[in-house]
Amino acid sequence: MLEKEEIFSKVLRAGRRTYFFDVRATKADDYYITITESKKFTEDDGSFHFKKHKIYLYKEDFAAFKDILNEMTSYVLNHKGEEVISERHQKDFKKEYFSEKTEEGTSSGSFTDIDFDDI
Repeated sequence: MLEKEEIFSKVLRAGRRTYFFDVRATKADDYYITITESKKFTEDDGSFHFKKHKIYLYKEDFAAFKDILNEMTSYVLNHKGEEVISERHQKDFKKEYFSEKTEEGTSSGSFTDIDFDDI
């Protein structure tokens, strides 16, 4: 499917991600929306590239999409609040480990945290 030029566009920059919201026209001159996520990846040598993912959203799906998006965002905010916990996603994040001390001042044991997303 060939895309025509944008009719109306908005950009949301969010850290390494940029979201593009574009209204486009079909061949029949009806409108639809594309939502594109562009994420910047930096290589060890300093060069970088972008990965893009695109969603096409047609008018007949707007109401259901909006309802589910509102439900999902409300769920997240109601259960986790608006505070962002992003340190884990930073490249140089180092988790602090605390161990309980016994009365003699020695550690009572050790714990190793395994994050399966990193495997």
